[in-house]
Amino acid sequence: MTHPLEPRLAAYIATRMPRATDIVVDRLERISGGASRETYRFRLGWREGEEACERQLILRRDPPASLIDTERRVEFEAYRAFAGSAVPVPEMLWLEEASEALDHPFFIAEELAGFQASPQMLFSGAYDAILPKVAERKWTILGEIARADPIALGLDKWMPAPALDECWRRELAHWEAILDKDEAEPLPIARAAIRWLKANPPPTAQKLSVVHGDYRTGNFLYDAAGKIHGVLDWEMAHLGDPLEDLGWGFNPVWQFGRPDLEGGLVAKAEAVAIWERASGLKADPAALHWWTLFNCVKGQAIWVGSARAFIDGGNKEPIMVYPAWWLLNAQDRAILKVMGKL
Repeated sequence: MTHPLEPRLAAYIATRMPRATDIVVDRLERISGGASRETYRFRLGWREGEEACERQLILRRDPPASLIDTERRVEFEAYRAFAGSAVPVPEMLWLEEASEALDHPFFIAEELAGFQASPQMLFSGAYDAILPKVAERKWTILGEIARADPIALGLDKWMPAPALDECWRRELAHWEAILDKDEAEPLPIARAAIRWLKANPPPTAQKLSVVHGDYRTGNFLYDAAGKIHGVLDWEMAHLGDPLEDLGWGFNPVWQFGRPDLEGGLVAKAEAVAIWERASGLKADPAALHWWTLFNCVKGQAIWVGSARAFIDGGNKEPIMVYPAWWLLNAQDRAILKVMGKL
């Protein structure tokens, strides 16, 4: 049965491939997950002269309401900036910021097929032998992101560049405002953490870096040999303190039931050492503690925002309410753990 998006998508692609003929889009299916974009995979077939061609592609389309409000241009440009670098990313093809073609803005990218992203599969036991390799690659790649020069990459054109001593203040204000707007009930533990963060600001950022914003186990594609083939979900990318990304990965909710293993993979000291070698930077313990606690607050703001989109009826997809159901209590406990109160 033809998906209603298939002929519309084929018509759009025809405008971007004027030399192609017999363009066909089929096998379009929704990929589960993805609360900030609707994600689909599909097959594109076409002819170039006498040659028949096909390619497996990904469509990322804005939903009616999102877990987080982000600009698809920022995500698209972040992927494109790291193409061909030490940071593995899928190739970006087309960005459409208008809504006429598919009702909402979207972009199209190559599909990196044949790999896994699921943390549950990674920690099922079948991959135990390669977990150290995954850990080495995971934090090495994050170090490469931190090492990169965002100005040389041209990302300052799409992402505001804060002063080094303003990185923490801007991010904390942003996520506190989301809590203010979206919370459905009081959040005393998150509010206590915010008071501490304001009273104990971190050192000035050592450099301005690209911050992925959601770099964690579950947002990269791995294989059975422990190699990482693609870093995904750049929708929260921005410029800021490189320790922000490191701290997000150390949020205890990303241990996936494997206590004291960051990202479910290795002890914090080992992850930090890998990151420092790759980035050429230092992870000051006090600064990293601040950014880890901040990221627990940020996580709570995301889960609350997801619930708000569901409560208000903007998006009734189950994925919108699931993070709040699964993580609100766990994130409170993570905040208490990082603050030494649990």
